[in-house]
Amino acid sequence: MNSALLRLRESSERFSSTERGVAERILADPQLVVDLSVHELAQKTFSSASTIVRMCSHIGYSGYKEFRRAVTFELARREQTRRDEQQEIQRSDSLEQIIDKITYANILSLEETRDLMDVEVLRACVELLHGARVIYLFGLGASLCAAKDAYLKFLRLNKLCVINEDWHSQLVQSCNAASGDVALVFSYSGVTAEVIACMKNLKKNGTPIIAITRCVQSPVSELADYRLYTAANESLFRSGAMSSRMSQLNVADILFTALANEDYEQSVAQLSRTHIEKSAGMPPRAMRARGG
Repeated sequence: MNSALLRLRESSERFSSTERGVAERILADPQLVVDLSVHELAQKTFSSASTIVRMCSHIGYSGYKEFRRAVTFELARREQTRRDEQQEIQRSDSLEQIIDKITYANILSLEETRDLMDVEVLRACVELLHGARVIYLFGLGASLCAAKDAYLKFLRLNKLCVINEDWHSQLVQSCNAASGDVALVFSYSGVTAEVIACMKNLKKNGTPIIAITRCVQSPVSELADYRLYTAANESLFRSGAMSSRMSQLNVADILFTALANEDYEQSVAQLSRTHIEKSAGMPPRAMRARGG
């Protein structure tokens, strides 16, 4: 998890009351870190330089200088993203410009998702999936597309998984899930009411929940036991869940590949066994005659 501000927010519950006060002030106005020295920030937040250095150490930085550099870089990237958002699709755009803008938006989303990836959380998720009796998948709309993609991938590894397209069926599967299973929840917004209802059932059953969701505080992220964050800024034409879908698919690919790598030789054999041959030009009836 390379985001300095995300580290700060995720760790704030473990801080002392004084450190938490400093963290809240920084999260409300990150520019303070860029503009102020450690002593100036201590004065501004009614704390001490040692408190700030200790807080930085708690989230994995050697001191305030390293934390300051990380925040400065992060804010610069955010500013670049804001400028990019201003270059939204225009009526006058040529096809070449549309190609460039959409491609760049997707690349940026994937890069930011990579930066948000916490390797230790990912490792824990892979271990959970590896030992799961059943993998239950949840999602609606564009997130359901990503969930179905993950379903097909895990199925090829001979992992027992369940996915349903309509919400009522997903609600039933959330009631059936047990503590030995794993729920994989896809929700970009983090506020989809139907998904939240399913997650509440999962919590009651003691089913571990992995959420692939946007990096913001939300009901979905709060209910999840493990969070794999995606980054995407959907606006105007991109509100059709373009870059967010790409980010979710990317995280699903990472989970699938990491899981397959846990037992490499067996996974290679299984993927080869479940490969479906495509015969160009062969009609469906002929394929059925061949067992296709």
